[in-house]
Amino acid sequence: MSIALVMSLTPAVQAVADELVPPGNRSVEQPTIPGASKRRTKATKSSFDAKYEKIRDLIAGDSKLKSKIRKVSALYKIDPIHIVGALVGEHTYNVDAYDRLQTYYIKAISYAGERFRFEHDGESVLNFVKRPEFDDCKEASGSAEVWTCREEVWETSFRGKTVGGKSFPNDRFGAVFFQPFYAGQTFGLGQLNPLTALVHSDRVNKVSRLRKLSAGNAAQVYEAIMEPDSTLAYMAASIAESIDNYRDIAGFDISKNPGVTATLYNVGNAARRAAELAEENEKRKSRGQKPLLPRENYYGWLVNDHEQELREIIAK
Repeated sequence: MSIALVMSLTPAVQAVADELVPPGNRSVEQPTIPGASKRRTKATKSSFDAKYEKIRDLIAGDSKLKSKIRKVSALYKIDPIHIVGALVGEHTYNVDAYDRLQTYYIKAISYAGERFRFEHDGESVLNFVKRPEFDDCKEASGSAEVWTCREEVWETSFRGKTVGGKSFPNDRFGAVFFQPFYAGQTFGLGQLNPLTALVHSDRVNKVSRLRKLSAGNAAQVYEAIMEPDSTLAYMAASIAESIDNYRDIAGFDISKNPGVTATLYNVGNAARRAAELAEENEKRKSRGQKPLLPRENYYGWLVNDHEQELREIIAK
């Protein structure tokens, strides 16, 4: 799904008023939890229920963290439940929460000054995106459009293919170039990966006045996603972007459903997913069928299932 296609779908969808995606789950039962998540949890001799309770209690018992969440949510004009939902989902299914917020600050310091760069097989990502396949991305404006365009070029022209005699992994752009320790690793309180931070750099700079990030300075990017105060800003920017994408591209207002925003936080590529949904609903409309609503995955299902409890926690 190219950026051009994403943008071309927007006017057609905007002719129809945004349809509100109501609170709650569309699925009666929780969708299947991936085996990798089950294996990680089993390896730590824990359970999903125990991990949920741990992150829930960490948020509930830390008044400073709750205050930070409410403040950054107000800045980005989103409901704080969306950030709470993303935190709960990440620490229930992907990692285990530390007992105290202070531990995240200490962990962030441990990455300060580390020398590494974003590269694959000895080629830096900044050199990689100079290839002619990425020329169309030069027309993009802003970090979100530029890096989203580059992700799409990777998917269509390089992923799992041999180009110029060189074979490239059948994996996500972010995993191949932006996770130098091991593929799939995310970091900090918000469990962000570096590419997500780069995508939302301009928005965070504009709203939170934090410095712009560069793929040429990996340590700076890691500092941004490891430090709890700044990672909350990137979380908020990511969630706000997903809400904007589904409104502008697919014609849906997902701002009242934290399970859907949590799902998008988990799976990423919100613009592509919104475009795919818009395309599918255009086909359904031509057949006289009702449009499909955005749906939660296993991760978002948990958030919606506990929404009332989580709302009570962040409100106190």
